[in-house]
Amino acid sequence: MREQKHTARITGKNARNLNPLITETETGRRMDFAWWWLHLGGRPAKFSAFNSRSDALMSKWRAPFQHRAIAPATWYVEKGTSFALDGEAFGIAAITTTAEQHDDGGDLLTYSLVTRDAVAEAARVHPRMPLILPRELHDDWLDPDREGDAELIAEMVAASDELSDAIHPAPTRKASEPASDEATLF
Repeated sequence: MREQKHTARITGKNARNLNPLITETETGRRMDFAWWWLHLGGRPAKFSAFNSRSDALMSKWRAPFQHRAIAPATWYVEKGTSFALDGEAFGIAAITTTAEQHDDGGDLLTYSLVTRDAVAEAARVHPRMPLILPRELHDDWLDPDREGDAELIAEMVAASDELSDAIHPAPTRKASEPASDEATLF
């Protein structure tokens, strides 16, 4: 987090800018660095794939929806407005894929943040917002044995209502200002 000045950047189709992401493995939770642009067929998607609509997870994103992660955050930006939860950390739902890296032979984790219909103050800025998961449901979202299905989506969106209502605009940090723990994206 310190190396990235407490920010995450969309990687895009060509850049290689990796951000922290929490995943569940057979041996427990781990923090990995991941490419914030979902790869399909081992390559960056040719269309915008940094966000995935919750209402499209069962159709457009069915395979990646079976591999879920959480992006830790304390704020996010939408249309130039920063939103926060009174400085509290929160988890944003993400879906993942892996892509083989020919340069070193390893796999690269890629992800897309899941979005939902915006509510409360966030809806005044943009019709979508990140799907913020309550801590008590992190285990359910990350459970690799739980199928990603319509029931899981409905449960997570309904459970996110209270946190989503509590998100409010926060002061925006200028790029030239040093990052602080009070204004971290990751």
